[in-house]
Amino acid sequence: MLSCQTPKPAASAGTTASAAPAAPVADVPVWQSDAYTLYRDRVVQGRFEGRARSATELVSNYQSPANAFQSPQVAFKFSINGKDNEMPAGQDHQLVAVPRPGGAPIETPPIVFGQRYADATPLPPNTYLAPNTPVRIRLDLRPVLAAFKKQGYYTTFKGEKLYQSDFKHVFVAGSAAPLSWDFDNLVNKPELELQDADGDGIYEVTLVLNQPQAAKTTAGQWKQSINTADFPQYSSEYPLADALYNLALEEARRAVEPDSTFRTGKEWAGVWTRDISYSIILAQAALQPKVAMNSLLRKVSADGRIIQDTGTGGAYPCSTDRIIWATAAWEIYKVTGDEAWLKRVYPIIRKSIADDVYNAYDPATGLVRGESSFLDWREQTYPRWMQPADIYQSENLGTNAVHHHANVVLAQMATRLGEPAVAARHEQLAQQIKAGLNQHLWQADKGYYGQYRYGRTALLLSPRAEALGEALSVLFGVAEGERAREVVAKTPTTPFGISCIYPQIPGLPPYHNNAVWPFVQSFWALAGAKAGNEASVLESMAAIYRPAALFLTNKENYVAENGDFAGTQINSSNMLWSLSGSLSLVYKVLFGMQWEADRLVFRPFVPQTFQGQRKLTGFRYRKAVLDIEMAGFGNEISRITMDGQPLADAAVPASLTGRHAVRIQLKNQIPPAAQVNKVANAFSPETPVVALTKEHQITWAAQPGIRAYQVLRNGQPLGRTTEANFALPDADGNNEYQVVAENAQGLMSFASEPVVLISMGPGGTTERQVQFETVAPKASLPYKGYTDKGFVEITKSKNTSLTLPVTVPEAGLYAVDVRYANGNGPINTENKCAIRTLRMGTKQLGTLVLPQRGTGEWSNWGFSNPVLVQLEKGTHQLTLAFEPANENMNGEVNQAMLDYLRVRRVQ
Repeated sequence: MLSCQTPKPAASAGTTASAAPAAPVADVPVWQSDAYTLYRDRVVQGRFEGRARSATELVSNYQSPANAFQSPQVAFKFSINGKDNEMPAGQDHQLVAVPRPGGAPIETPPIVFGQRYADATPLPPNTYLAPNTPVRIRLDLRPVLAAFKKQGYYTTFKGEKLYQSDFKHVFVAGSAAPLSWDFDNLVNKPELELQDADGDGIYEVTLVLNQPQAAKTTAGQWKQSINTADFPQYSSEYPLADALYNLALEEARRAVEPDSTFRTGKEWAGVWTRDISYSIILAQAALQPKVAMNSLLRKVSADGRIIQDTGTGGAYPCSTDRIIWATAAWEIYKVTGDEAWLKRVYPIIRKSIADDVYNAYDPATGLVRGESSFLDWREQTYPRWMQPADIYQSENLGTNAVHHHANVVLAQMATRLGEPAVAARHEQLAQQIKAGLNQHLWQADKGYYGQYRYGRTALLLSPRAEALGEALSVLFGVAEGERAREVVAKTPTTPFGISCIYPQIPGLPPYHNNAVWPFVQSFWALAGAKAGNEASVLESMAAIYRPAALFLTNKENYVAENGDFAGTQINSSNMLWSLSGSLSLVYKVLFGMQWEADRLVFRPFVPQTFQGQRKLTGFRYRKAVLDIEMAGFGNEISRITMDGQPLADAAVPASLTGRHAVRIQLKNQIPPAAQVNKVANAFSPETPVVALTKEHQITWAAQPGIRAYQVLRNGQPLGRTTEANFALPDADGNNEYQVVAENAQGLMSFASEPVVLISMGPGGTTERQVQFETVAPKASLPYKGYTDKGFVEITKSKNTSLTLPVTVPEAGLYAVDVRYANGNGPINTENKCAIRTLRMGTKQLGTLVLPQRGTGEWSNWGFSNPVLVQLEKGTHQLTLAFEPANENMNGEVNQAMLDYLRVRRVQ
């Protein structure tokens, strides 16, 4: 049982009667739980302590436990070309990395690719992996090479053909650093590549496990060394909060490059669209508006569109969260009132949304397709079977909340610029997205939204919570009133903070999975304040202050399981959005600053245990400078004055000039009681891997600890079983079947990859294939793996419009997709996703995306997303065309190879 409590308040929790403020006491906890305790001047976590010696000095004795108690049992797999293609999920090689008799080296025999190896070395009790343990891992790849020589390809356990022409690298993935289970990023880790130096087909690599120097450390002391006196100065009766504010100010200054744009973090120069946008929304619009402007404009293409610079499968439109740029641009306008800025950003936002409406908006649900906002490491938050085309097809909570607000923003801009028709159009789009979220993603039984809708031709809802999306749904008004309060009260939070997703995905290292990101926690704090939930606000403040005080920097993320910074896949100090989130606690939570187009409004929220006097001086608002003092606690103002006169509506007008004194007295009234859904960190079951038998059965491997398996047909429940198989009923049409595993705690796995049972219709099979080389010259390129007589190349100038005749035997709903290859980049980075519009005559049917499938892997074939089309019986002319809205983020390379067009009847 977890406990999470604050010191007993002067009045019972939830009462609305006034409670007399008391002076803070140094040794009385401000917040405490079983995991750690926050005091006025320090945070204590077990034997570790981070303490404020003054407002400009912090000390910490924190040491990362990352290397202390690692198991010597190392699980690993081999990987060709950075893909999870050796053995099914749950089947790993095992190495026991303990000293061998006589000091013999720790090494494996040559392990045949695809044949599981289990080390029989005895493991003494209470044995841990020794620091700097060298291991030699050997791989027998001769069966794969023999298949290449014999038939030109090797067939993986999934039944996929890996062609010799696509063979680039062999890697090892695994459980102990420097190994990683992040297959998509193995290509960025050359130290994990195996080599065959003598050409005998035996590949090998020597790794050093548990290197203490690999466990990143932080300094034991921070003393302010940069002058930040020109920034707003904050002081309170809480030395730790004051010092962490000054730490964030110093790091904010360090985050500015010589060209007056932001730097993402200590480890990473430059900016990414979403990173700077969320940072600007949290604090940087107010703190450094000119740098914020420069940084946003850096993320605009030459043709005036917002750049989607990161994401899956060649980025846009598999990833569509670039549009958070619009909210950041609007925040800058609200802060500065700069009309030239408004006129500059308005057409950029309008053009970008127009492209998204064309390429990514789903008229059937009112939602927007594309990857989870900021959660852009595919396997970290999606089932392993989902390809980039599947991620494009999904409809995510956070991304849709961002698109909803971008349309709200554009409507407000249009109104100010005298374009009422544009404003009305985007108000309607915003309401469409909001309605779609509340219809398709709301979970009434849980009291929060689901993660996303996903699948192939039939989408279902993932019940996982997604922290940023839940927060944005409240902040952007998707959830209102009681629903907003319910989201904040019922979304699960783990002992060290709100994890990016909950429950976690098993078998993956922490990064987005099993991790807390302080900037997300900051948005959760803002959502808690908007919902009036004091317990949630206080918990968020503690979850932001704890890591900064112990690590003495604003790290990008930390492990949800233990609160440590060293266990995540990638991390950095001095992270822009983390430090911005820390500043937002002062500006947007405690002082409750809310910028509107024509005024600055104060809506303070001070938890009772943070009560007292506080000042924020030298705060610039347009042409005015404010010196603000505030006393008390609660979220209601008793009295507010400016220069001694009552301040109407607690709002400073945009026309104000000069320096002014604002005084705020809170009512010292405890907000109505509201809960926090504190849960132990937990993992869902593994995603089942399902196969279809000739007997019209589906089967899968049984998992321990599973209460039942739910079988789905076309995204809807069909039956439950405790067995690892299920007999399928006879049904017309092509039906998709999936399986979800449910454990004893009621946690659900992802649904398995859909398997399709194709039935026979009046004209035979209900699937049709039309070869592209029947309507255009086949390409002369030497790629393998195509069907029939060849394939067709498409680029921005070659075969820009292809019309294919399709005959269907009966009227109905059909899924139209294409089999394609795109070797222009890896699956997880770059910007060369090919995009085409599907039409029937002049009618636009939808967008087909053809994401990257691997660098140089032109014999790696897969399917695009399906477009659902209502077709009458007979022959139809379907056109695949490159149109202006189909420009990707590269601008030059928009290329793919097309094998055939597939048309399948669906239910």
